[in-house]
Amino acid sequence: MKLAFLIYSWFPHGGQQRDMMRLARECIDRGHEVIAYAMRWRGPRPEGLRIEPVEARGFGRLARYRNYTERVRQALAAEPVDLAVGFNRMPLLDVYFAADSCFAEKARTQRPAWYRFTPRFRHFSAYENAVFGDASATRSLVLSERQRDEYLRHYPGCAERLHLLPPGLSADRKISARDPETRRRCREELSIFGDEKLILQIGSGFRIKGVDRSLRAVASLPGSIAGNCRFLLIGRGRSAPVLAQARKLGIRNRVRVLPGQDNVARLYQAADLLLHPAYSESAGHVLLEATAAGLPVLTTSTCGYAPHILRAGSGQVCEEPFGQQELNRRLLDMLERLDSAPWSANGLRYGQSEELYNMAKAAVDFLERQ
Repeated sequence: MKLAFLIYSWFPHGGQQRDMMRLARECIDRGHEVIAYAMRWRGPRPEGLRIEPVEARGFGRLARYRNYTERVRQALAAEPVDLAVGFNRMPLLDVYFAADSCFAEKARTQRPAWYRFTPRFRHFSAYENAVFGDASATRSLVLSERQRDEYLRHYPGCAERLHLLPPGLSADRKISARDPETRRRCREELSIFGDEKLILQIGSGFRIKGVDRSLRAVASLPGSIAGNCRFLLIGRGRSAPVLAQARKLGIRNRVRVLPGQDNVARLYQAADLLLHPAYSESAGHVLLEATAAGLPVLTTSTCGYAPHILRAGSGQVCEEPFGQQELNRRLLDMLERLDSAPWSANGLRYGQSEELYNMAKAAVDFLERQ
């Protein structure tokens, strides 16, 4: 088959981008031709993947997105493909890989009422409706039951076009035990010493990942524990607002922000707890990666993969609606019980399940049936 993969921007370490690359490699390994249409491509260009830059000009992001859509429409008319597979919601798609949470759900639960009168709302509503609305024939690959339920709540007519995928951890994330030597070396590089507790958060897009919630929770820790904890944030985003909030909360000397890393597996070994109180997350691969690495997890039920944390017994999940006090309380509880609770061992055991590693295979199987 000849496939077009449509994505606005590709860069290393983004969850959406990593998923796209896994599918592209699986397609190429099976002998399919893949063309990636992207406005921006930062990072490696894998062998066998043809990348077509899209010159999408315009004043403001919405204009560029519309320009991108039109340019890709022209490109597909000039060079037809068997399937157009999108990793952002837009017209033109035969198949949408639902890397994002439902926009209609977020607009109504996380935005003020006036937001629904903005150009941004009109644009993204129209693009989401082009995928999930009654007039659409686009099939969608969804990543979690929660995500599927959100789309059905706002687009009940799309039920037959939604297909649930299994998780998609990389095979190299499966380990049988934590490595004390990797932990020692990595902590030394990070200047984490002795019995200091390292709280880790990983993710691009600091606002939606709930970094502000994390900082408030770390700042709430009592003095007996606070002085022994460090918070490390890894990802693509603006560090200045994060550090400004940390300074305002009085924890600037305990907070560090680093850009995305190629080898986050070392960080899972170095850390003592993964904190991920996202406002909204379609899946949350980092939750499963940490679990499989034996790193206890504290997250929110708004993450699509949060049920895995409960099934695994690898940490705790804050209920909805979110309450900062609950997050503060759970963080303190977990830090106090890290040495006695079975979260790490439970996660390592859960990580042995083959079902956690089949997303790319299942997705390409689906594409081949279309």
